[in-house]
Amino acid sequence: MIRRIDRIATELPPPSEPDPAGAAAVQELMGGRFGELSTFMNYTFQSFNFRNRQGARPFYDLIANIAAEEFGHIELVAATINTMLTGATPTTTNGGPSSRGNGQWAPLAGVKGEGNPQHFVAGGQGALPQNSQGRPWNGDYVFSSGDLVEDLTHNFFLETGARNNKLKVYEMVEHPAARALTGYLLVRGGVHQVAYARALERLTGADLTKLFPTPRIPTEKIPECRPHIERGDHVRLYRFSPGDYLELSAVWNGTHPETGDELVVVDEAPEGVPAHDLPAQPAVFAPDYAPEEIAQIAEKLRTQAGLPKEPTGEVAKSNGSSAKRSTPRKTASRKTASRKTTSKR
Repeated sequence: MIRRIDRIATELPPPSEPDPAGAAAVQELMGGRFGELSTFMNYTFQSFNFRNRQGARPFYDLIANIAAEEFGHIELVAATINTMLTGATPTTTNGGPSSRGNGQWAPLAGVKGEGNPQHFVAGGQGALPQNSQGRPWNGDYVFSSGDLVEDLTHNFFLETGARNNKLKVYEMVEHPAARALTGYLLVRGGVHQVAYARALERLTGADLTKLFPTPRIPTEKIPECRPHIERGDHVRLYRFSPGDYLELSAVWNGTHPETGDELVVVDEAPEGVPAHDLPAQPAVFAPDYAPEEIAQIAEKLRTQAGLPKEPTGEVAKSNGSSAKRSTPRKTASRKTASRKTTSKR
């Protein structure tokens, strides 16, 4: 099972200048052959189909645990695309370029020829399970042979291709949300790339770490990657379960092939940050042509249920802080402690 927490993996900037064309390019990181849907579904099916789990427990734990993190990466890519699309259509009917000269209101006229039209026609001005060409993600991208060496080799190749695409999207799209996304994913995807290389080394003796970095652009040279590296996220393998996947450290140990820092397992999931509550986009009926009516209904339903009048969720503010919730989040107690990151630099 996957336990969902209403946070995203890393901080994204609030909406600024919309960039539909850039959002279409970022879709490659969602539904492309090497996108986050592919990494999530590959590792998920490999973990579902894994036989003799007890006999190969460290390797099963590794694949299943990384699959859980990839679910959060899908949400992060979607949040980025949605941020980049916010504001691309008007939120009022007071004339402007989307109002035709004959007085006919055409609020989507301004986005014709901008990026992927399905973002507006089919997606409510939001992310879709598609690649940068608007083609849907394909289940044929899933590789689950059952042979552990073969699957691990494929996963290393998949993470290498994903890194290649992230670097290209970084070079193509200058929007601050896209830069924040790719900076984070290059670091965390790099962890998974190293993890599968280490697993193959432990299993077969093949030293794939000599291939790093692949492509040969040192991650620490990318400005948006540096904060995550300085925090130690390039060497941390988080455990996404309160009581399972306890044998990760049997594979995830040694030093990082790029920095020489010690690899560590953190015995809890990352805390994450609240996501921005992106504003309604009534031109595409998201969440409705008159969103204020839904807000009034929601308030009435909370009152009838004995809940606080104000929403109980937690969202980010534009200054990077989080808005207070009406009631505190209920959290399970954590009995395991995180191991500290040590640096050899």
